[in-house]
Amino acid sequence: MKTHRLIMPGDLNQYGNLFGGKMLAWVDEACWIAASLDFPHCRFVTVGMNRVEFCHGVSEGVILEIDCELKNKGTTSVSYDVRVSRGRSDYDDLIFSTCITFVNIGADGEKCQIS
Repeated sequence: MKTHRLIMPGDLNQYGNLFGGKMLAWVDEACWIAASLDFPHCRFVTVGMNRVEFCHGVSEGVILEIDCELKNKGTTSVSYDVRVSRGRSDYDDLIFSTCITFVNIGADGEKCQIS
């Protein structure tokens, strides 16, 4: 699943670059949506994110492309690879990538099988 975000002034840190926490929230949300569309009867919560390393800063007005792809499906969890790059570019301008894992929980908050 692919989605896009436009970097607005409220997304920037004190140095004029995208605040890293915003990127992490957008990536988490995009992958959660992908997982929820792939497995609509599940209640996913984020368990973890692999490496968090930003390749370079991003300034106001940049359109980001967030690409989430299913990597692994287990009994109670799923993992997605995610890549963030410039949305309008003739070359692959990787800004951030990681793997996010979600676990399916029941109404009681305990892990349960993916249906």
